[in-house]
Amino acid sequence: MSVKVHSPNVVYSEDCIESRYEYNTTSVSVNSDGSYSAIPRTNTMIFKTDTCVPKTGMMLVGLGGNNGTTVAGGILANKYNLCWTTKDGEKKPNYFGSITQAGTVGLGVDARGEEVYAPFNKLVPMVHPNDIEVDGWDISSMNMADAMDRARVFDYSLQKQLRPYLEKIVPRPSIYCPDFIAANQGERADNVMTGTKQEMMQKIRADIRDFKEKKNLDKVIILWTANTERFCDITEGLNMTAEELLNSIQNNEDEVSPSTIFAVASILEGCTYINGSPQNTFVPGVQELAEMEGVYIAGDDFKSGQTKYKSVLVDFLVGAGIKPVSIVSYNHLGNNDGKNLSSPKQFRSKEISKSNVVDDMVGSNKILYADGKKPDHTVVIKYVPYVADSKRAMDEYISEIFMNGSNTIVCHNTCEDSLLASPLILDLVILAELCERITVQLDNEPQSRRFNSILSILSYLLKAPLVPAGTPVVNALFKQRSCIVNVLKACIGLQPGNHMLLEHKIGAPLQQVSSMSTQANLMKHATTNHSVLKSKNQHLNGQTHGHVKTPSQ
Repeated sequence: MSVKVHSPNVVYSEDCIESRYEYNTTSVSVNSDGSYSAIPRTNTMIFKTDTCVPKTGMMLVGLGGNNGTTVAGGILANKYNLCWTTKDGEKKPNYFGSITQAGTVGLGVDARGEEVYAPFNKLVPMVHPNDIEVDGWDISSMNMADAMDRARVFDYSLQKQLRPYLEKIVPRPSIYCPDFIAANQGERADNVMTGTKQEMMQKIRADIRDFKEKKNLDKVIILWTANTERFCDITEGLNMTAEELLNSIQNNEDEVSPSTIFAVASILEGCTYINGSPQNTFVPGVQELAEMEGVYIAGDDFKSGQTKYKSVLVDFLVGAGIKPVSIVSYNHLGNNDGKNLSSPKQFRSKEISKSNVVDDMVGSNKILYADGKKPDHTVVIKYVPYVADSKRAMDEYISEIFMNGSNTIVCHNTCEDSLLASPLILDLVILAELCERITVQLDNEPQSRRFNSILSILSYLLKAPLVPAGTPVVNALFKQRSCIVNVLKACIGLQPGNHMLLEHKIGAPLQQVSSMSTQANLMKHATTNHSVLKSKNQHLNGQTHGHVKTPSQ
C-alpha cells in the first residue's frame, strides 16, 4: 500500500518521484503607523526524491545504555514478532511512538467528504526499522543482553527471548574523558579507547568503515545517545572554524569533547550525525566542516516527554490569548541519565535545552508580551535510583487571564524514558536518511539544491533544535510536525492541508465545480505518457488544485 498522486505536475519513474510544486508564502512589513503590509509570493520548485531505499546501518554512541538496548531490542522483537505474557495477558511488539511507523497524514477527503488518512511511511519510500542494522560504541564492555537486564526497561519474559540475540553484541570501545561527564560514571568505564584525540578519531572512522563493509551497507547514520556532557568552551583558535577544530584534535586539546570528536569522524566519513543529548557538540567548526563536506547534522537532545508536552500546552495557551507568566518543571528519574545529570555541570547542559522551548511561542504574541519579558521558567532534575527508567515529571503553569485573573494548571507525567526515546531515535535515522535522497530545484536555477547541512526539518523530535544561521527557531510542536508532513507532501506534489473544509462551510460541491478543468488536465497528462486515473467517481482532496482519486484508493 502506498500513495500515488495523479497529476500533470507529478512524474513517477523507475527510480524517482519528481513533482512541480508551488510554494506559497507571504512577505510582511510593519509600517511606521503600526499597520501591516502583506504581499503573497509564489515560487515554483521541482522536488526530486530518489525512491531506491538503501541498506542502512545505525551506529549509536552509548549502545549499551538504556536507549541503546531498548531500541536494539525493540527492532529485534518487531523483526521476529516476539510476543510475551504479562499479568495483563499477551503483548505484541509494535512501533508506537514513532511518527514514521505509527503516525498518519491527512491526504484529503473522499466522496462522502470525510478525511482520508494514510500511513506516514506510505507517502514516499522509507527505510523500515526492521531492516536497520545496529552497531555502536560504549564505555562499558557489558554485552547487550546484560545491559538490557541492567536497564530494567523490558518485561522479564521479553528479555528472556531477546537474550540469545543481544548477548552476541558487545559495544565497540568508546572515548572516555572524565572531565566532560559526571565522576560517578567512572565505574562503568572499562571499554575505552586509548591514544591521542587524533588517534581516537581515526579509530572511530575505521569502526564506521568496518561496520559498513561487514554488513554490506549503502549508508551509515551515527547518533549520540550517550551521557550528557558539560558544555565545552567556544573560543578563537580552538573550534571557531573547521581548520581550527581539526588542528585542535591533532594537537590533543583538552577542550575538544568526545561528542565533537565523534561528529567530526562521522562527517569525514560522509555519515549524517545526530546529537541526542543537550551539550554543545556542534561548535562552529563542526557546522562549517559539515557544510564543506556536504554532510547532514541534526540536534540537540531527544524531545520525548515533559518538553514535548510543554511545547503543546504553551502553544495552546498563547494561541488562546492567555498569558503564561510562570512555568516550573520538576523531574526525578533513576536511570544512568539521571545519575549523570546529578552532577551540576551536566545538569546545566540539560537545563539550557529545556528552558528555551517556549521562546518562539512567547515571541509570537506581542499583545500578551508587549514589554518583551518572558515567563519565569525553572527546571529541576533529581536522581532517585528506585524509579529507574520510569521518570516522573511535574509541571505548574500559572497564567494571567481576563481582567487580571489567574489560572493555574498542574500536571503529572510518568514518562517511561527509554520507551519514549527509542521511537524518536528510529524516526531521526529514517527521516535523516530520506533527506539524503531529496533535492529541490528552483524554477529559475539550473542546478538542484540539497537541504542545508543542518537538518532543522527534524526539530519535531529534538528539544533544542539546531538551525542554520539566520533561521528562526521553531519549538511549537504542531508547526514542527506540519513542517515534516508538508515537505513530504511537496515531494509528491500535494499542497499543505488547510483545514478550511470550504465545501462544507459554503455548501458548494467543489469537486463538481472543478471537475471539467481537472478532467482536461488529466487528458493532457495522458498525452504525455503519464499515468492517468480512469474512473467515473473522480473527486478531489478538498482543494481546487487537489489530486484525483477514487474511493477504493
